[in-house]
Amino acid sequence: MRFLWALPNTVVGLPLLFVGVFTGGSARVVDGVLEVWGGALTFLLGRCVPVPDGALAMTLGHVVLGQSEHAMEHTRAHERVHVRQCERWGPFFIPAYFLAGLIAILRGGHGYRDNWFEQEAFTSPQAAPPTR
Repeated sequence: MRFLWALPNTVVGLPLLFVGVFTGGSARVVDGVLEVWGGALTFLLGRCVPVPDGALAMTLGHVVLGQSEHAMEHTRAHERVHVRQCERWGPFFIPAYFLAGLIAILRGGHGYRDNWFEQEAFTSPQAAPPTR
């Protein structure tokens, strides 16, 4: 049931599998999560994600996108918290994530670091904060 509830988010991430693999990246399934890294995803995550210095990885349902295989390994625990959030929030995850970022900004904080979803991922006992 959790896979079905998170499916709308996963569907958003699936086309990026092809973007990554057909531009020289790689993919594998780890613990029921499709991990895709490299290729054009390195550029997209590093330059097109509105996060300071880009993102090493990003979760969309049961798809995790990463800049490199090392980035996937380094951020795996953090991104798994986001997978669980997608399973919990289902189709409401993406809008809720952006709303949490907006609320953080309106409160004078940072849209990423002060986002409730990121705070949970950074403070989860299973996930050390991803760093470069």
